[in-house]
Amino acid sequence: MKMTRNLKRMVLIFMSLITVIILLAACNSTDSESADTGIKEDKIQIGMCFDSFVIERWQLDRDVFVAAAKGLGAEVNVQNANGDVNKQKEQIEYFINKNIDALVIIPIDSEAISKVVLEARNAGIKIISYDRLIKNANANLYISFDNEKVGEMMAEAMVSAGLPNKSVLMLCGSPMDNNVSLVKKGFSAVMNDNNIYIIDIAYAKNWRAELAASYIYDNVDKVKIADAIMFGNDDLATQGVRALSEKRLIDKVKVVGQDADLAACQRIAEGTQLMTVYKPVDKLAKQAAEYAVKLIQGNKLEDMQTIYDGTYDVPYIALEPIAVNRDNMDEVIIDSGFHLKEDVYLNVPQNKR
Repeated sequence: MKMTRNLKRMVLIFMSLITVIILLAACNSTDSESADTGIKEDKIQIGMCFDSFVIERWQLDRDVFVAAAKGLGAEVNVQNANGDVNKQKEQIEYFINKNIDALVIIPIDSEAISKVVLEARNAGIKIISYDRLIKNANANLYISFDNEKVGEMMAEAMVSAGLPNKSVLMLCGSPMDNNVSLVKKGFSAVMNDNNIYIIDIAYAKNWRAELAASYIYDNVDKVKIADAIMFGNDDLATQGVRALSEKRLIDKVKVVGQDADLAACQRIAEGTQLMTVYKPVDKLAKQAAEYAVKLIQGNKLEDMQTIYDGTYDVPYIALEPIAVNRDNMDEVIIDSGFHLKEDVYLNVPQNKR
């Protein structure tokens, strides 16, 4: 009888152990399934393809976009084409093979990448044309600043400052950048309205800033009769101002640019640049990240204006640029935290700040 009781106890213990083992196995199985379908694998994947980081602002665009996307639960793979169109095409193909959810592109050439972008679009990847329009590619969204307005602001600053000889020069950016044509359109319209003669229009291929200086060295006679020079961006203006200084023309020629680079803001504070156009890139990058996630999640973009890319009408968000001069430097640039006051006024005496 005693043996029977012990035997029953052993059987109960054995059965309890079996039950525990089964429960543990079930838990492990559940954990394994969670791992297989967990957040890491389900995380949104966004590719971001830059033309280069030669222009000062692009690094800020990258950092803000990546941080905003991460806050929305997305991972961002950033690629830099270093100004090489073929390399940018290869990077887009790489993203297609990676089967990413969305692709944000700052194109080197607005038309050269159209075919491969269409391939990405047909593969189900959401395409955002960032800052520069990709032509003939049917992107899901184009988000940028109002680039015609940028050109208008540059021209209006010149007109307000006075152009006694009624003549100006235009040293534009890359002819492959669609924004350049839009800025030129806005600038030229204001010049025409005010009977200002555009002496010459030149371009800096691939936004190579040294070409602005080369133009001035090679065309001193034209520069001498110009009241002002419109530089395609502040990077071009930096090189152009150095050349003007060497030729002792900096006090005779008014200079404008865009992007609110630190060097440009310093020149405005010092009096050697008339104005720049500030484009709040943090706002642009954050909105681009938000819309990328919305598109991936299947949300439709409703009640939005469009822009014609040469073949398709593309949904378009145009943010407002801000003209910055000596009068509103503190309010726009410093109070927003874009640049520090001590950096902007580095070369300005304390009593003149």
